[in-house]
Amino acid sequence: MKKMSRNVLLQMEEEDDDDDGDIVLENLGQTIIPDLGSLESQHDFRTPEFEEFNGKSDSLFFNDGQRRIDFVLVYEDESRKETSKKGTNEKQRRKRQAYESNLICHGLQLEATRSVLDDKLVFVKVHAPWEVLCTYAEIMHIKLPLKPNDLKNRSSAFGTLNWFTKVLSVDESIIKPEQEFFTAPFEKNRMNDFYIVDRDAFFNPATRSRIVYFILSRVKYQLINNVSKFGINRLVNSGIYKAAFPLHDCKFRRQSEDPSCPNERYLLYREWAHPRSIYKKQPLDLIRKYYGEKIGIYFAWLGYYTQMLLLAAVVGVACFLYGYLNQDNCTWSKEVCHPDIGGKIIMCPQCDRLCPFWKLNITCESSKKLCIFDSFGTLVFAVFMGVWVTLFLEFWKRRQAELEYEWDTVELQQEEQARPEYEARCTHIVINEITQEEERIPFTAWGKCIRITLCASAVFFWILLIIASVIGIIVYRLSVFIVFSAKLPKNINGTDPIQKYLTPQTATSITASIISFIIIMILNTIYEKVAIMITNFELPRTQTDYENSLTMKMFLFQFVNYYSSCFYIAFFKGKFVGYPGDPVYWLGKYRNEECDPGGCLLELTTQLTIIMGGKAIWNNIQEVLLPWIMNLIGRFHRVSGSEKITPRWEQDYHLQPMGKLGLFYEYLEMIIQFGFVTLFVASFPLAPLLALVNNILEIRVDAWKLTTQFRRLVPEKAQDIGAWQPIMQGIAILAVVTNAMIIAFTSDMIPRLVYYWSFSVPPYGDHTSYTMEGYINNTLSIFKVADFKNKSKGNPYSELGNHTTCRYRDFRYPPGHPQEYKHNIYYWHVIAAKLAFIIVMEHVIYSVKFFISYAIPDVSKRTKSKIQREKYLTQKLLHENHLKDMTKNMGVIAERMIEAVDNNLRPKLE
Repeated sequence: MKKMSRNVLLQMEEEDDDDDGDIVLENLGQTIIPDLGSLESQHDFRTPEFEEFNGKSDSLFFNDGQRRIDFVLVYEDESRKETSKKGTNEKQRRKRQAYESNLICHGLQLEATRSVLDDKLVFVKVHAPWEVLCTYAEIMHIKLPLKPNDLKNRSSAFGTLNWFTKVLSVDESIIKPEQEFFTAPFEKNRMNDFYIVDRDAFFNPATRSRIVYFILSRVKYQLINNVSKFGINRLVNSGIYKAAFPLHDCKFRRQSEDPSCPNERYLLYREWAHPRSIYKKQPLDLIRKYYGEKIGIYFAWLGYYTQMLLLAAVVGVACFLYGYLNQDNCTWSKEVCHPDIGGKIIMCPQCDRLCPFWKLNITCESSKKLCIFDSFGTLVFAVFMGVWVTLFLEFWKRRQAELEYEWDTVELQQEEQARPEYEARCTHIVINEITQEEERIPFTAWGKCIRITLCASAVFFWILLIIASVIGIIVYRLSVFIVFSAKLPKNINGTDPIQKYLTPQTATSITASIISFIIIMILNTIYEKVAIMITNFELPRTQTDYENSLTMKMFLFQFVNYYSSCFYIAFFKGKFVGYPGDPVYWLGKYRNEECDPGGCLLELTTQLTIIMGGKAIWNNIQEVLLPWIMNLIGRFHRVSGSEKITPRWEQDYHLQPMGKLGLFYEYLEMIIQFGFVTLFVASFPLAPLLALVNNILEIRVDAWKLTTQFRRLVPEKAQDIGAWQPIMQGIAILAVVTNAMIIAFTSDMIPRLVYYWSFSVPPYGDHTSYTMEGYINNTLSIFKVADFKNKSKGNPYSELGNHTTCRYRDFRYPPGHPQEYKHNIYYWHVIAAKLAFIIVMEHVIYSVKFFISYAIPDVSKRTKSKIQREKYLTQKLLHENHLKDMTKNMGVIAERMIEAVDNNLRPKLE
């Protein structure tokens, strides 16, 4: 194929169907409008002629068997469509032809092949020659090998455990370890300094695909009002191309017959994605080599997070077992269930008019369950998790620093280019303060302020919408509680099996949690699209800026969406209810909710269980089942052509596209889980265990999904996990406060301790020694039935008999006291103890966190040595050797000049 000497741009308005779409050739600043018909007759402008498929299903090369396929573009031939708009199809064809011609201008080589199964589909295979790869490797500052790494790996200090480590590791005879190199940014004029043994292997397939994608994203195809439109993403989004992707190297179930194929996809499926490898470590180097650093760093982080969860899960299970084994020794629960104590305590109605008086012992089962979670082990576990999260973040920084060096991403920020979407909008010219040269920007400072304001307003609006949905759930709880109180069985003795487990509080909590989860999922689906629209309008410059901006928006939304109901139960429900004679009303109409006599901790545990479990099930359906079904349907429709040999590019085309934000959603899912594990762990010690089981499956499910169900992603560089790191640090700081407040205000631990140490013995108590006996009677205040107002009066049942008083959960003086219904001395002791506990716990944990952060360096000594060694070699090989060559050349030139002068002067002197 001949190379065109001029860029071809198609100048036409996309929205104007009457535009004939003139082709504009730009040559040295002059614009020439040629005749379209004459261009059509030239072979250069047209898509390369169609080549017949050579019959090798796993071929990764052009039909000549020499040029490797680095990328594939797919489009539908307009001339073979059954129903189509002639004008629209013509415009799409002209744009595509202009784009492919400009690809040829940039040095890429194309070969077009029709589909074996559907002759309307055309596959354009793209190959980057050696010169193009070298040129763009220098432009993109890609680091490539200088020489093998000569730093010896430190031997393991745990020699006796080598056999165990070997069982968990990937078999090195199957996946051979990658050879380590010292690397440096590639420079064409110093090519001899790089470790080039074989030109075909110097740029691996992932690097080749990344370079080609860089070109595809920046080649122009249209000019509108002197603004260029370019990039394969725009063409795919507008339907001009149906897909653009790099190829998998083989089938995932069996190796390729081509001896030159590395079969990396097969190895990843066998040693990473297959269920039998669930106990093995991940082959991170091969993942990075095949999918790129961005995918690799995600799985490295997820694997490290899962390893750390193992320790948290063990401690959490131990605390849970401690509570479970000691629930029979729970004195206050025994008092609730005792027929002579809880069976004789008449509780006040918890809503107006319809709610009955009830006996305390109907909450017997819930009080037993509460003893499991509201125990001393919960306090120990909350303190432990405050330290654990700091250890996890600090050790992850060290691991991340190692991966940055090993994967050549230490100075990645210097390599990042502006996004094509950003460059396309750069129409304003300003003077760069640093270079004092003209540069183009998409909008002025005033325009940027307007965009930021509009984006912030949109985010704030959607957060208010979430809060409104939470208020709606609260109103539902307040309304439905009355219904359940009136409709559920009223066996006052508490022996009915339904009533034992399905109290009005339990029924309200479970139904509200399920409805809350459904609303959360609906709002998530809507806001995902809104957040992307807002971020696109904001127009960040680089891909990292784009993802960080989207990350903050999505996490802020998800934080409010997922955690708001938990915060309500933990810190607001049952806290501002007044007392039976003077209750507090929500929105002036609904009487505020009260907690069970044992507190709201069990309800918070129920809420967390439903949301965490439902979220895990929903994500698996959405991420795994749907792509599998779509691929299954696709294979069913193609069964008629199954007798034909399908080439690799066509097999990959029929897989599901993951999308550029696919990895973003994986991170978001895990960070939300991280929030549940840390923020509310004081109420649910089994959360780390559930997260551990989920993550073990998540790693293998994600691996299976990538290797079998999705097209190969374009390899991308990533230095770290991006904005997720500061988000996790913020969650870790907030988790200390939330867990301290859950123990202080949501659980009943502090009131029990105050009673045990102060109010069970004189002068406040009647017992001679410290005990929990009498706790229930001491912590339930007395209310006189005659003091009910008409509005708040309950609906007493005849089975209860005549009674003049009822009990309620609060610390107030009884009727007849000079300060009746005012808070008593016990209340102020409890408040003081709660505040003291929060202050002490926060300061202790924050002090430990600060010490750990200071004691553990972010970069290990060995990694620092490797980085310094690489800088030294780079300086020596690229600069000092170059300087020696220059000095040597200058010496030769000087000698020749002296010799010439000497030859000229000698005859004159003679």
